[in-house]
Amino acid sequence: MTPIKTRISALRAALAVMLLLGVAACATPDAGGSAPGAYAGQSMSLLPHRQEMAISQAAAKRAQGQRVWCVPFARDLSGINLRGNAGTWWNAASGVYARGNKPQVGAVMVFSAGRNLRVGHLAVVSEVVNPREIRVDHANWVRNRVTLRQRVVDISPRNDWSMVRVESVPGTLGRPYAISGFVYNQPLTRAQGV
Repeated sequence: MTPIKTRISALRAALAVMLLLGVAACATPDAGGSAPGAYAGQSMSLLPHRQEMAISQAAAKRAQGQRVWCVPFARDLSGINLRGNAGTWWNAASGVYARGNKPQVGAVMVFSAGRNLRVGHLAVVSEVVNPREIRVDHANWVRNRVTLRQRVVDISPRNDWSMVRVESVPGTLGRPYAISGFVYNQPLTRAQGV
C-alpha cells in the first residue's frame, strides 16, 4: 500500500472511531432545545449533525498532525459564529447573541482568561444535570483531544455560575475557574442588541 493510501485509510479509521464514540457518548433521541435555565428531566440534546461535524473536524485535524483547539470545536458544535480567542467570546457576543448565567444545552460556557487559562477556554453544554452541575463537550482541555460529557460544578457563592470546578480526574474536582457566562445560539435582532 502506498504511503498516501495508508494515510487515507488511517484517517478514515480515526474518523469512524471518533464519530462512533462521540455519538454513543452524547446522543439522545430528542434533538430539541429549551429556554435557558432548563434542567434534567427534559429531553434535550445537542444536534447530532453538529456533533458529528465537530468531532470529525477535530479527528481530521489530529490525523493531519494539526492542533485541535477549543474555539473551532465550540463553533462547530454550537453553531455560534464568533471569532477570536476563547476569552474574547463573552464580549464579542454582546449585541449579537443572547448571553446569560444559566446553563442550557448547546450554549457555550466561556471560561475567563486568567493566570491558569491565558486566552480563556470554551466548552459546550451537553447536559444540565441540576442547577449546580452540568456536563460539557470541549476540545483541548486535555492537550489536542476532544473530551465529551465532562462534569462541571458551579461553586459560586451566589449560585450564578461565575466560578466552577471541572472533574478532570474521575472523582476529583480540579481548581476553581472563573466563568464569564454562557453564550446561547439565539442571535439577537438589531433592536434586541441595542
